[in-house]
Parts: sequence; C-alpha cells; structure tokens
Amino acid sequence: MDDTTKPSTPAPAEAAPARRTRRKNGGFTLRDVAKLAGVAPITASRALNTPNAVSEAILARVREAVERTGYVPNMLAGGLASRKSRLVAAVVPTIAGSVFLEMVQSMTAALAKSGYQLMLGQTGYTDSREDELLEAIIGRRPDGVILTGIMRSPQGRRRLQASGIPVVETWDLTPTPIDMLVGFSHEKIGIAVAEFLYARGRRHAAVISANDERARRRNKSFSDAAVALGMAFPGVTEVPSWIVPAPTSVGSGRSGLRELLARDPHIDALFCSSDMVALGVLTEAQATGIAIPGRLAVVGLGDLNFSQDLHPALTTVHIDGAAIGNTAARFIIERAEEREVGGGVIDIGFSIVERAST
Repeated sequence: MDDTTKPSTPAPAEAAPARRTRRKNGGFTLRDVAKLAGVAPITASRALNTPNAVSEAILARVREAVERTGYVPNMLAGGLASRKSRLVAAVVPTIAGSVFLEMVQSMTAALAKSGYQLMLGQTGYTDSREDELLEAIIGRRPDGVILTGIMRSPQGRRRLQASGIPVVETWDLTPTPIDMLVGFSHEKIGIAVAEFLYARGRRHAAVISANDERARRRNKSFSDAAVALGMAFPGVTEVPSWIVPAPTSVGSGRSGLRELLARDPHIDALFCSSDMVALGVLTEAQATGIAIPGRLAVVGLGDLNFSQDLHPALTTVHIDGAAIGNTAARFIIERAEEREVGGGVIDIGFSIVERAST
C-alpha cells in the first residue's frame, strides 16, 4: 500500500480536548464547553448556574473549559424560565457633565448588591434619541428602566406602558408618572432661589441657563417670582437671561456674564443653571475685577464636588443624587422581585447651600 492510500494514524485520545471548535457564527456555546470539559450539557449548565449542585472536580473542569474558550453564558436564554434578565437600563441626557454622575454611581452600587447590572444610554439634549433608544431597550426586556426626567413623547409612554417593564422617572415631578417616580420640583427651585436672593438685599436679578426643558421651567418660575418681588425694572415682565446650549460649560458662564452686564449693568444677582456655568461666572468676574458677592451675588445648581472649594465658595442648590439613585434602584428591585413598592412617587426635595458667593 503506497502513502496515498495508507490510513492516517488517529490522534491520541488525551489530545482531543485541546481543540477549540467554533460554530460557524464564531461563538462558543454551552455544548462546546460541555464537550471540552467531558460532561453533559446539563451538567455544564448546573456548574455555571448552581455550582453547589456539582462536585468540585466537575466544577473545576467546567471552569477550565470556560476559561479556555472565553465562553460567556447567554443570560437571556438562561433567564427565560424566570423571565428575569438581571439587567436594568438607565437613560440620561449625557455623561459629559457631572450633575448626573452621583445618581448613576449610587444606582450601579445599589443594583449590584442585589445581583443586577446597569446598562447606561445617552439621549442627548437636542434632537433627542430617546424614542429610538427606548425601542432598543424594550426589545431586550430588561427588568427595569430608569429615566432622567419625565417621558413626554406619547409614543414612548405607550411603548413603556405596553411593555409591562417597571419604570422609574427621576429628576422631575409630575402628577401623571408612567409608573414610579423619584424627583423634585424645578418650579419650586426657581421660586426658592428668587426669594433667597431677595432676602439678601438683591434687587436686579438675571439668569444664565441651559436650553433644556427642565431648565426652561426653572427659569420661568425664577423670573416670575423675581418680577413679583420687585427684582426687575417697573413694567418689565421677565428678568434678563442668557440661554446657552446644554450641556453647559465654564465658557458659557464667562460669555454669559459679559453679555448680560453689557446689556444691563445694574444686575446684582445671577442664577446659573449649573455649577459649571457659575464657575465660569466667578472666573470672568475675577478676570475683570467684579467683586463677588459685593457687586454681584451668584447662585449655582448641583452642588458639585468643587463648589465649596472655589474662591469665593459657591452658593448652590443641592440635589441629593445619591438618594435619587438608591431609591430608583430599590423601586426596580422590589417590583422585579414582585414585592410591594412602598411610596411609588417620592419628592426628594432640594436645599440651598449658602456660601460666600452670596
């Protein structure tokens, strides 16, 4: 028999597990892991999902096979029986700024303690992608959805309500939430800041603000309250304002202060829609020799980490982002685990932290 017809020598049995066969789509399956470990697929599944149900030897073999293949269990397929994905989706306008980070961090930690993972999506402020993002999220059937702000799109509301997925709206208040809500009143913030500045002898108020919907409502309530208190010239129906794109920046505050004082040099009080804007105002004031608080009182919003360390230290509106995140996570976990949700609508409130800038 010549070499062309000579039968090939079979490979030694112990070499077989070294092969890493892949499916045509490129992904390893539980069946591949089981074959490599030398166990039945059901045994491999038990080792991954309930490791106490198998022996130490089998567990070690399955884990070694997982390590060698890089296999990641399909959590959706594994959760079909329980109808749980162990995923919660949170939607925020942006992570470029710092104002939502405290909420996101507290949500992440609270969910992780109960075995849930957080998926984060950004909608932007202008030309919002919220409806498209929600469609993609709902299709993946998370155990909960946490929204920043109130869902105003009728189409988005219908889809969320029809999905049956627990929903928590945050960072706002409304008498008609989709499901659950944890937030505060932007209108009350505007009124409170106007009254705070008036009580400190300020009589010519102005605003530098982002152009998003929540900021617009804050601005209107601030302006209305300031006019009612006499913090504007007679016959004027609103205080001077400088509106900038969201998310805001230090540059927004610097340019805004220049523009407003050029328009009305009598301004002696300024409400900024974020601490970043207020930082810009303080920077421009220092650069141009404007005394704060002597000539101009400044109030920010957000009470970010740097606010108390500025010179002068910044008076600002404090919002407890950690409490919002923790409460929203608790609501989702309780609903996902079919427990009673206590107080499904919560006004977390706010406070004005007075510092040297006023």
